Amino acid sequence: MKRFFTMMALATCAQFASADGMQSLEGFMKSAKNGRADFTQTVTAHAKDGQQPKVKTSTGNFEFQRPGKFRFDYKKPFEQTIVADGKNLWLFDVDLNQVTQRAQDQALGSTPAALLASAPDLTALKADFSLSSAPDQDGQQWVLAEPKAKDGQIKTVRVGFVGEQLATLDIVDNFGQRSVLKFGNMQVNGQVAAATFQFKPPAGADVVKQ
Repeated sequence: MKRFFTMMALATCAQFASADGMQSLEGFMKSAKNGRADFTQTVTAHAKDGQQPKVKTSTGNFEFQRPGKFRFDYKKPFEQTIVADGKNLWLFDVDLNQVTQRAQDQALGSTPAALLASAPDLTALKADFSLSSAPDQDGQQWVLAEPKAKDGQIKTVRVGFVGEQLATLDIVDNFGQRSVLKFGNMQVNGQVAAATFQFKPPAGADVVKQ
């Protein structure tokens, strides 16, 4: 989970064979300037020979403001906060009382975060990802995003929409791990306090700069 959002936290020149999926993505990019949602994340590790895959489920809240700002607050089973403030990406592990700080432009790039909040428009996404159509599934219209950079940790990202509402991110990394985020109670273009995307390391926390 930590690696996913450090890679992320949280994407495309392409041929758009699936008009529905691409129209949904373009509509989301144009219309959703900010938003908030609940999420459930299920991470399935690559199964080793003869073993069952390990599955971990987390829940929390997500907020974003385009371009370049977002916040994930993991509530269960472990508390963790990830904030992109437009300059830095902060990851706070409550149990370890440790903060990791990275330059945002180096930390994000070709990651799912660009699909969610970082990129200002569809043209910006095309610089980092190739897009292709994916079949409709589970009542959602899908877009497949493949990073153009081959040295990253993300292999593919599938983005699911219901209309122009973001519903699902399905991420597979180069280690065979799969992370599926399902969003609920999505609200867009409401009032979001500026302090939402500000982060100050708690007193006494160990701060690691990368």
